[in-house]
Amino acid sequence: MPQVQVGDISMNYEEQGEGEPLVLMHYTSADNASWAFQYGDYAPRYRCISMDLRGSGLTDKPAGPYSTEQCAEDVVGLMDALGLERAHVAGMSLGAAIGLWIAARHPERVVSLSLHSGWHRTDAFLRAALETWRTIAQARGSVPEGVIESVLPWCFTPETYANTEFIDTIEGFIRSRPEQPLDAFLSQCDAVLAHDASGVLGDIRAPTLLTYGRHDQVTSLRFADPLMSGIKGAELAIFEDCSHAGLHENAAEFNSVTLDFLGRHAA
Repeated sequence: MPQVQVGDISMNYEEQGEGEPLVLMHYTSADNASWAFQYGDYAPRYRCISMDLRGSGLTDKPAGPYSTEQCAEDVVGLMDALGLERAHVAGMSLGAAIGLWIAARHPERVVSLSLHSGWHRTDAFLRAALETWRTIAQARGSVPEGVIESVLPWCFTPETYANTEFIDTIEGFIRSRPEQPLDAFLSQCDAVLAHDASGVLGDIRAPTLLTYGRHDQVTSLRFADPLMSGIKGAELAIFEDCSHAGLHENAAEFNSVTLDFLGRHAA
């Protein structure tokens, strides 16, 4: 996969498809391949550009702490390197937090903004969840095993988690990816813990879609009202049978809803 120099890091990215550019940003502990369930539907219509964020995959992993604002500038730097003046921007969880900063600080670069399981400011509940994940990863000494043990149950409904074939597939996928070093995982967690974009929501001008799983607790619908109030004209879609990771848990509905939004907001 190609790499480009962006500021102080070499950034790894993947491209699939043709059409209007669609920038895809992953969640904490993941890499560009977390969008695997979307490529088949997205790539026939869009030039999909998914990257490994700072600290993930094959991108450089300098010492932290990291911040969501810093990661946003990394992504804009990648767009610069690829000659993308404007793009649709989509992010999942950590990627959604980063997307807020891109759209607020660089509104001229964003055709549309899709925020999946996003939040404006880290609260006490999210902080407690992150601290638990950090503790377990440190105790296991392995980010993949720590994520499988502590994070996965938060990502899916009990019904989905009981589907052993599906969960075994997800666990195998996690173990197959480039292993994230513990210090890089902790630095990404620092970015989540420090995230507060509440003061810049009013600067976002791009058409915005917010999606949540009805059963999500990590970034639940408690964050929908502040984002809807802060971002003018934002739309809300709720996946009734999903928890935190709707892009995996019900990919067919996720892809249908997001493609409909993208199609209504062509460049």
